[in-house]
Amino acid sequence: MKEKLTRALSKLRLPVDRNKQHYLKLLDWYIIKKFIGTYIYAIALIISISIVFDFNEHMVKFATNHAPWQAIVFDYYANFVPYFANLFSPLFVFIAVIFFTSKLAGNSEIIAMLACGTSFRRLMRPYMLSAALIAVVNFFLGAYIIPKGNVVRQEFEVLYKNNKKNTSAQNVQLQVAPGVIAYIQSYDNLTKRGYGFSLDKFEKKQLVSHMTANIIQYDTISDDRYHWKAINYKIRTLKGLREHIETGMEIDTTIMMEPMDLVFTKGQQETFTSPELLRYISKQKDRGSLNVVQYEVEYHKRIATSFASFILTVIGASLSSRKRKGGMGMYLGIGLALSFTYILLQTISATFAINAGTPPMLAAWIPNILYTFIAYYCYRQAPN
Repeated sequence: MKEKLTRALSKLRLPVDRNKQHYLKLLDWYIIKKFIGTYIYAIALIISISIVFDFNEHMVKFATNHAPWQAIVFDYYANFVPYFANLFSPLFVFIAVIFFTSKLAGNSEIIAMLACGTSFRRLMRPYMLSAALIAVVNFFLGAYIIPKGNVVRQEFEVLYKNNKKNTSAQNVQLQVAPGVIAYIQSYDNLTKRGYGFSLDKFEKKQLVSHMTANIIQYDTISDDRYHWKAINYKIRTLKGLREHIETGMEIDTTIMMEPMDLVFTKGQQETFTSPELLRYISKQKDRGSLNVVQYEVEYHKRIATSFASFILTVIGASLSSRKRKGGMGMYLGIGLALSFTYILLQTISATFAINAGTPPMLAAWIPNILYTFIAYYCYRQAPN
């Protein structure tokens, strides 16, 4: 009777496909949840402390300039948090990896995983998946979302933190179209008005038209871009040995330049999305402007910083995955020193690109190139 019952139950068992493999297993989900949870916790903790210190430092300025609480919360700190969280995201990634991996190693969980036949390379898979998720989110925020918030945050700083904003320019010369050179002696961005304006048009290196105006005014209410009004103007048209002169009090004209092309403010590159940066860089290069290096550095840095999540994840996991006598103090210090020097090297390389002529793309990727070798060395020294 017992044998019949056993045969009947065996017939009710569902067939199992032993060849079916799931890419993410229980171990992967366990590490991913630890990684992402610790990363979010580190951001929340450090940014909360930063807000406290920042508010304490600028509280007097906010009160003196009568900043409304709504503007402080929604215009400033609501954009302050994502900006600095994204800026120091590689550091947060490293802290998260060091913190939860050293805890796993201290509880002998890493030893148990390796003893069960899991290789260190296989153990790194959930780490790299988590780093990929963080990198994609950071790039999307830095390239499309945060720049729009930076506009609001910088306007708040100008109004309520007494940060002087550059609103004028002197002796501006730029190529507004092929063979067309514009010059403005002085420009006021508050009134969108320029003084001492001239526009020269060349064909085959020969001057064919020369326009001057005492005042040039940008039309802010026009439906079309590049709409200017020239006041007290004179136009000289040259045709061989003949010259035609036209004068008048006011004339509407289209000149391929905008106020943003004339006045450059500190941190302006951080207010452009990545597609806007590309268009701006291309336009400024066509005009012969030399003030595009910082914009190119910003564009390439957004991509390079996203890849830093992978590099610092490998370094952090390699340093903290082995259980050591005396704790993780020394290795934690080494890891933090590496992460801080990485951020410092980013700043130094960007400065060299702006002031010393280093190619912007190379300057943005130098920290990643250097720390890739460090990550590889740490990975080779990790337990296998």
